[in-house]
Amino acid sequence: MSNPPYIETQAAQKGFLYPFFMLHMLVFGGIGFYQAYFAREPSIVHLYLFGGFAIYVYLKFYRAIFGRDTIRWMFINAALGFWGLYNELALFLAFTGRSIENYSIIVHIIPFIYYIMYTFLLRQAVIDIFGARQDKSRKEKVERGYIGVSLAIFAGLYFLNRL
Repeated sequence: MSNPPYIETQAAQKGFLYPFFMLHMLVFGGIGFYQAYFAREPSIVHLYLFGGFAIYVYLKFYRAIFGRDTIRWMFINAALGFWGLYNELALFLAFTGRSIENYSIIVHIIPFIYYIMYTFLLRQAVIDIFGARQDKSRKEKVERGYIGVSLAIFAGLYFLNRL
């Protein structure tokens, strides 16, 4: 039998873990976001070297902390995240006089991956805040609620972008 993921052990310091990684990812994701959308001429090579390496390292930590089975939720977050991020990014760029359509799909990949990984981390924090990690029934309710709240936010942003 293999060892449980770190997050499921008594040694897991969730009060440190989530704030640390959320702040860390916000900083690195913000740098990737800046490089993609606000640099005068974004260097795709630099964006992918910097962002790709950071994403690789985060994925190693995620697997060690949360376990392989939990990582599958990152793909569910990805489906929600692509729609959500597209709408959030379109709205944010509109505030700065830019349009999401003005950028190549290649530029969007690194910021999108950061967003997916950040929302994955957010979901993990919500599961622990509601004490649902070890309670299958509660976890299912929390996951449904997470998806429902996400869809409501993204739908709202979608319609806000259409105004």
